[in-house]
Amino acid sequence: MTVLESTQLAAAPLDAAESQSGTDKPAFLYRHVVCFEETNVVGNVYFARHVSWQGRCRETFLRSHAPSILDEIMEDLRLVTLKVSCEYFSELQAFDEIEIRMRLAFLRQHRIGLDFDYFVLKGPSERLAARGFQEIGCMRAACQKMIAVAPPADLLEALRPYG
Repeated sequence: MTVLESTQLAAAPLDAAESQSGTDKPAFLYRHVVCFEETNVVGNVYFARHVSWQGRCRETFLRSHAPSILDEIMEDLRLVTLKVSCEYFSELQAFDEIEIRMRLAFLRQHRIGLDFDYFVLKGPSERLAARGFQEIGCMRAACQKMIAVAPPADLLEALRPYG
């Protein structure tokens, strides 16, 4: 897990009534201020950063809502990213404040689908800048191979409010 940098704000759940993303499901929030190191020579954010921020959002969620999973990851649990995508609607620049809203898309056997909406926050207004998705497989390492397993109960409980 990465240490949160000073440019990042605390993550917190969002009430469904506050959601602006077109869904009534509550979301886990991850806020971030874009730094120069995340941009190219023209000043736009590198496209790969969006995927990196999905990972940070996911890790922050685990740290905040399912810390026991971190102990299992240190043993034999593996949360394997099976699929990742991102659609870009507008460019991001250095010092943009973004809020990533993560929601549970689905739970199927050992797989977890997560939706991510990226909003740029400008005073009282916000605009949707990107939308992403990840599919994660829950696996256990055993005898030098990976075995698909149901998501741990603590993780399911933590995800329940966001689904």
